[in-house]
Amino acid sequence: MVKILFIFLAVTIFSLTTADAAIYKGQRVFIKKCLKCHKDGQNFISKYKRKHWKKLMKHKGKPLAELHLKSQKAKKSWKYFKSKRYAKKSKHLKQFLMEYAKDSGNVPACN
Repeated sequence: MVKILFIFLAVTIFSLTTADAAIYKGQRVFIKKCLKCHKDGQNFISKYKRKHWKKLMKHKGKPLAELHLKSQKAKKSWKYFKSKRYAKKSKHLKQFLMEYAKDSGNVPACN
């Protein structure tokens, strides 16, 4: 009985942690919100390693938002980075950026 309970808990925990963020949702966010300024998307994502993206996406992407809010070039995106929508979707964007980082070995498909 203990083994069955342990297996059930392990499967539940695994499914909860993997279902938290979706790469395809992050890609959608990147296409809608980031390609306006970062036109060379694939090269831009693979410009940095996972460690760098992880650092920028800490605390629901707050460091990345601050970076954009300080830049006059990113003025078009200020409204988005101040919104609750950004904080909500940042986990998906983080997953996408981590998946296709320089040291990941993955290349995003053309959609």
